[in-house]
Amino acid sequence: MAAGSLTAGFLVFPDLTQFDLTGPYEVFSRAPGIRVVLVGTRPGPIKSEWGLLLGTDCTLDEAPPLDLLCVPGGPGVNALLPDDQVLDFVARRGASASWVTSVCTGALVLGAAGLLRGYRATTHWLSMDLLAEFGATSVEARVVRDRNRITGGGITAGIDFGLTLVAELRGREVAERIQLMMEYDPLPPFDAGSPGDAPATLVQAVRADRARLQEERRARIRDAVRRRAPRQG
Repeated sequence: MAAGSLTAGFLVFPDLTQFDLTGPYEVFSRAPGIRVVLVGTRPGPIKSEWGLLLGTDCTLDEAPPLDLLCVPGGPGVNALLPDDQVLDFVARRGASASWVTSVCTGALVLGAAGLLRGYRATTHWLSMDLLAEFGATSVEARVVRDRNRITGGGITAGIDFGLTLVAELRGREVAERIQLMMEYDPLPPFDAGSPGDAPATLVQAVRADRARLQEERRARIRDAVRRRAPRQG
């Protein structure tokens, strides 16, 4: 369990999935001694995937030193993959941070920045196979920790990731108090929260809905890997 104050920086970008951000944000904001900073890829407010406006505390150039870096996911990840300014920021801050983390497809940004090679990681189930493009080993789990890399699965796993890391940083009792105050006691009305549980027809429908975005994402990932390979050494 670490002592002292920490600064946690969350990347904020257009078309992110807001719950990838706001789930762990809620957890970390309740933890003692953790300052949460929203780092915008441009000045805010920034519109999320479904139109929620998110404020920012600073831009990439203005960001303070970060003890913890977190990258959320969402459709907007595709626009980050060819953005060397963002990837360079993630690579630099990831190299100096004590904890390098992501939620959902934010793991793909960590991978494109060269931060997951040789690490075990997870992401949203639709993009799980893409982790191998970055030299990462994919693991189907809500939260995966490999040394100082912690990745959360799809969207709602951001709360699990947040509680897991708060327990590491501030102790289990603190994490449990936060969980209780949030009344995080999920009991979903349907058994369709993962491709292993959902009916096959439902999984196929969701894949079809996202097929175009996934095709674009795969192409941009391969381009990013080729483009940035010399920088990764």
